[in-house]
Amino acid sequence: MLEVRTLPIPRIRVPVKRLKTLEPGRVASLSESILEEGQKTPIRVRADGDGYILIEGLHRIEALKALGEETVEGFVVRSQQH
Repeated sequence: MLEVRTLPIPRIRVPVKRLKTLEPGRVASLSESILEEGQKTPIRVRADGDGYILIEGLHRIEALKALGEETVEGFVVRSQQH
């Protein structure tokens, strides 16, 4: 079972390919929601050395950054070996 952890945003790397999907309007809307209700859904990352690589939750991270937050709630998942 996955456990929610508090992760430092600066240690989360966002793949360039994922950054291309960023929608500023969605970030603004999500920022308002987080201000009113808090972060509802944890992001998903995988461990990478002393940091993490984002799997899911780009807009949540960007919304929290816009609000000046330093941490995000998230799940650390194992990378799959093929």
